[in-house]
Amino acid sequence: MHLLFAFLLLPFGAIHFLPTIVAALRGSRHTVAIFFINLFLGWTVIGWILALIWAFSSETHYQMAYARGGYRRW
Repeated sequence: MHLLFAFLLLPFGAIHFLPTIVAALRGSRHTVAIFFINLFLGWTVIGWILALIWAFSSETHYQMAYARGGYRRW
């Protein structure tokens, strides 16, 4: 029974914290805030959906700009 719980905890935990994972992978400026919204309100469906929308719509830490030598991070 404990082994089954351990196997189910990882995928369901990843699904629960999917907005935080998306925000971190996109390099969002609001990753910490999305994490706390997800931690405290993620158990509600509305809080999880709002955190996911915020993760996809937030700006990143850097912007791509074209320079003479190619693309650079700013």
